[in-house]
Amino acid sequence: MDNSDNVSRIHGMYSVTLLTPASKIHSLIYSLLTTVAFVILSVLIFVPRQEIAGILALALVVMAATQALDSRLIRNKHYAKALHMSLYSNLLWILMLLVALVSITILPDVALPASHIGVGMFAIAGFRIGLMTSVLGVDIKRAWGISLIQPVAIFLVLVPPEMWLSTLTHPTTLGLGLGLMALATAWSLLTDRAGRPRMGSTHRLIQAYLYSKEDMVGIESMLEEHSKPSKISTSQLRFKADKEARDVRLVLPEIHPGPFHPIGGSNVPFQIYQTLDSSAMVMHTISDHAMNLPSSKQVRNYLESLSGTSLADAGMSCTEPATVQINKARVIGLRFDKSVLLFLSLSPYGMEDLPIYVKKAIEGYSQSRNYERSLIIDCHNAMGREISGDDSADMLKAARLCLDSLMTKKDHPFKFGYANSTDMDIKAPDLALGGLAVLCLDIGEKRYFVGWADANNMENGVRESVVESLTKQGYHMLEISTSDTHFAQSQVRTKQGYYQFGAITPEAQISEWYLRLSEKASGEMTPGSFEILENQADLKVMGPMVFEDFNRALDNSFKLSKIFMTAGVATFLLSLFL
Repeated sequence: MDNSDNVSRIHGMYSVTLLTPASKIHSLIYSLLTTVAFVILSVLIFVPRQEIAGILALALVVMAATQALDSRLIRNKHYAKALHMSLYSNLLWILMLLVALVSITILPDVALPASHIGVGMFAIAGFRIGLMTSVLGVDIKRAWGISLIQPVAIFLVLVPPEMWLSTLTHPTTLGLGLGLMALATAWSLLTDRAGRPRMGSTHRLIQAYLYSKEDMVGIESMLEEHSKPSKISTSQLRFKADKEARDVRLVLPEIHPGPFHPIGGSNVPFQIYQTLDSSAMVMHTISDHAMNLPSSKQVRNYLESLSGTSLADAGMSCTEPATVQINKARVIGLRFDKSVLLFLSLSPYGMEDLPIYVKKAIEGYSQSRNYERSLIIDCHNAMGREISGDDSADMLKAARLCLDSLMTKKDHPFKFGYANSTDMDIKAPDLALGGLAVLCLDIGEKRYFVGWADANNMENGVRESVVESLTKQGYHMLEISTSDTHFAQSQVRTKQGYYQFGAITPEAQISEWYLRLSEKASGEMTPGSFEILENQADLKVMGPMVFEDFNRALDNSFKLSKIFMTAGVATFLLSLFL
């Protein structure tokens, strides 16, 4: 399984975390509402009593009190997670009571009704053992004690005192109930070992992820522990003014933003942007999550390395751009002396990160045509899946034709202008801290614009809408690229884990922003020259094995969970016939 498959599978498992309520207030309300439903269902149907109002009030008090107690006993004393656990427990208990109700209705001989609440009490305790050990950082011995507190308290409220002993000592309640807790214990022990030998503790991984926003050290130390040393290259295309100490840079880092906010290099495009005095466009190159920086320490080392660049090429001219479109694939290129800058896009159809073989194939062809270096940008400007074989072939063909075309184009002196959104006070949840920028190049008395957004991809069609809008105003926007940042300005509860640019901000507003930046960049033109700067840094990157190890651990845990879930359901259904 290649790295993209591992990342995709892990990302699919991320969707499970979206099942939690958006806030602890929501979780508290939902948990208390499910308590009301559970009490009414159990008291009216299984243990008929007259004083339901009093029982309901007492149950709500007991539930709130045990939720608060749970929060003091779990890792980090996290109240919201205690509420989540209570909510899920209530929902599961309600489901069990409904199953029992159906069985009473359709089966002639079933177990004593109150015993269902007793079995449910132990089942919920087992469920809590699983949550505490896997998610909430409680060891197995302590989890056994804590897990029983809330279910037993609710049981004592629901069941009349005269029925406590008979219910709890009933063979069905005691035997199958303890059996369910034993299953939960076995599940916890086995799933924690599911990633061995390469992953010591699967539960530690899950907990480090879930607590990462409060404690980055845990997950970053784990990621760095599994990362590998590597030599990382960064190229910069620097535009210099003839008479001013002013420059603008297109930065092409070999590293890839990620793995997720706020861990490691998730915000590295903006951090590069800041390091270069906010006068840069940090492009998304052809790389994948194997090139993630695992920790803040590695990010600092990388940023410090940017000061140690070497001059690889320089000149005073460049060619007009060449654009080649083959079916969905589009390649736009400019030649700077013996170096070529290429923008690759499948917009508006979209794709995931371009695979490394595309980069290697383009670089190989480029060398065969006597180019000294290729600066290749994956524009990352429309949502989609991994590129298909046909689209990949079209992209490579378009790149080859573009390279051929650039060889025949005439060199021209150029002027450049640059503008960013620093003073525009843009606040958009689908845009990161670097905002927007536009580079204007005046080549052969024609002006061409390149747009940039510090964002994770773009809504399909936004790029086309902006280009069309600017064209009507007389501005030729060649391409718009995103940085593929993994930074999020607010809590994001989408399946992909981020808001692509244009998912929230209207297209008309985006076009208006780029128009203002294009006008500003066009009004600040100056004759210039170019430099191509390169540097290498010795860093740790996550590498493909980290994702393979993590995916294997999580995948094995899910498989074990299915087995134990089946066993648990079978055990509970057995209680209906005993």
